[in-house]
Formats: sequence, C-alpha cells, structure tokens
Amino acid sequence: MSKIDRTPTHSDFSHVTEWVFDLDNTLYPHHVNLFAQIDKNMTAYVSTLLQMERDEARKLQKKYYYDHGTTLQGLMIHHGVDPNDFLEKAHAIDYSSLTAQPELGAAIKALPGRKFIFTNGSVKHAEMAAGALGILDHFDDIFDIVAAEFVPKPAQQTYDKFTQLQRVETQKAAMFEDLPRNLIAPKALGMQTVLLVPNNLEDTVVEWWEKTSGEDDHIDFVTDDLTDFLGKITPNITG
Repeated sequence: MSKIDRTPTHSDFSHVTEWVFDLDNTLYPHHVNLFAQIDKNMTAYVSTLLQMERDEARKLQKKYYYDHGTTLQGLMIHHGVDPNDFLEKAHAIDYSSLTAQPELGAAIKALPGRKFIFTNGSVKHAEMAAGALGILDHFDDIFDIVAAEFVPKPAQQTYDKFTQLQRVETQKAAMFEDLPRNLIAPKALGMQTVLLVPNNLEDTVVEWWEKTSGEDDHIDFVTDDLTDFLGKITPNITG
C-alpha cells in the first residue's frame, strides 16, 4: 500500500497538540498556481540583477533553490542582495486566485492545540494568502524567513530555532509540507509528517527533487486534499 492510499485515523494524530503548516502549495493546492507568480518575479529579479537573459536567469534561480533551499539564500550568499528588497519584489503578486475556504477553516479550527504557519516566505505574504483563504485567524503565529534569519528550510538550525522560539513539543507535533526534503528534519525531531502533493501529480510540472518516492521513510502520510485529510483525523468537526 502506498502512503497516499493509507487512510489516516484520529488515533494516528491523537497525541498531536502542535500543528505546523507550510504555506505555499500546502494551505492552498498546487493547481491554484499562486506560486507561479512568485516564481516569475524571482526570475525577473535575477535577470535584472545579473543582466541575464530570462532562460539563463531561471536556470540560476533553480540552482540556488536546489542548492540553498531558497533562491534568496543563494542570492545573499553569492551576490549580497538585500533580502527585504527581494522579498518585497518577489511577493508583489495578485492574491485574487485564492478564495475563502470555509471547510478548510473549520478543519483547522477543530484541531486541538496550537497551530502555526512555518514558511520560507514572509509574514506579509503568509498573512495575505491565509487572509484570502479565510483561515488566518485560526493560527497562533507565523514563523517566516526573517524570523529564521534568512536561513531557509530544510536547514536543521531553522527547525530548531522555530521549535525553541515557540516552545514546540516536537513529540506532540505534526508538520504538513509540499516538499519531501523539508520533512526530514521534522521527522528526526519526532514530529508526525504529512506531504501534500498535487491531485494530478503525474501531469504537474515539478522538479525531480520535489517529488516523493517509495524510499521516503521520513514521510508518514501523503495526501492531495488537506481539508479531507484533516477531516479524517478530527471527525467531530462542528464548524
């Protein structure tokens, strides 16, 4: 049985009182394609900064993303960019493709304990996206790339910083992410791990290292529907 076929139950998460969610392609589905706008902005930023053609800029952007966790980290290391300027320009996007998701909001609200957004983006971006989804008020806090001192996931030190700052009991925590490698550290810390995948994964264009495989032992569950998944582990949702 593959992990996406394994149905979660309340008992699998009965110990969890700390709920940690990535933002992009996790709290909203991949097909919304909001991140495509950010991706385009980052390519344009690299192109302008380094006076490169778009295709070459995109190659470098993706190399930095793979090598350093974020394009920003690579640009900071190799080109000394101002991270705040980069974040402002990267997140200058239209959020109208996101619509209120009351069922998701009810599912998150029903989770027992504290809920966090843990993102390699900015607080402003998280607030705008979660606000558009109608779920922002259900979270206790947002831990962003600035709080991480611009060291992104999957760096172990960033998870340590997050868990120490928020006093998260990792043995009572679950983390939801769309990138397999970003669940390695949480699993090592004792968290229950859930990978979000596109509902048409085979037809979705993602980097090879963004896909899961049968050897990803650090991933406990895989789902293509966050609302449905949360409903299965909190069956007594009243809205």
